[in-house]
Order: sequence, then C-alpha cells, then structure tokens
Amino acid sequence: MRAGIDLVSVEAVRESLGTHGRHYLDRVYTEREVQDCTGPGGVDPERLAARFAAKEAALKVLRPGDVGLSLSEIELRRSPEGWVDLELSGPAAEIAAATGLSDFSVSITHEGGFASAVVIANVDLRKG
Repeated sequence: MRAGIDLVSVEAVRESLGTHGRHYLDRVYTEREVQDCTGPGGVDPERLAARFAAKEAALKVLRPGDVGLSLSEIELRRSPEGWVDLELSGPAAEIAAATGLSDFSVSITHEGGFASAVVIANVDLRKG
C-alpha cells in the first residue's frame, strides 16, 4: 500500500479565490468539484481546501517524479451517500496504471481553519 496525507489552510484557499477567482478554480478543480463545493452563498473555501488537500495527498501516492500533472486530473466525486471517491484521468491515470496503483481510498475533513486529507492505494509490487 501507499499512503499520502496533506493539510491545507482554508485561508490560503480563500485568498487564492479572492486573488485569482475563476482562473484558480479552472486550474485546480474540475467543474464537477466546483459545483459540489458551491452552495447558496457561493463557492465554499472549506470544501475546496479539503479537495486541494486530497489532490496533494494523491500526488504523494502517485509519486509522479518529473512528470507534470495537472491537479484537475485528480478529481474527488461525492457519492449519493456523501462519501468521496478519487478518480484519475490523463497522465495521473497513466502513472497509476503503470505503477500498479489501484483501489484508491480517500478521507477528507475540515475544521478550525484547516482541511486535511488522507489517500491510500493498493500497489501491485510487480509493477510499482
């Protein structure tokens, strides 16, 4: 197994939203993630921060080396039950397949100005 963890300041995400607006959202998140993090009051920085932490934790599991990955290639999808699942696309999915990573599990939380995430994946030792 491989595991990754990350901690993000909600205020840092709020500042990025304030400074870069839609450009920040488009560069980091998928449209589905933005929709999932948008409520009656607009985009929720706490929910975005939890997703950012999960993306960074996933990078620690993927270990891309010098391969440039877009954070939008790592997507968190909310299930109808409220859980989140990780879905990879593009080069992120290719790295996972080439290194034998599968069965990604993710847990996210936010509290007291911080968001955190843990990502775990099985690894096929014959590949990775």
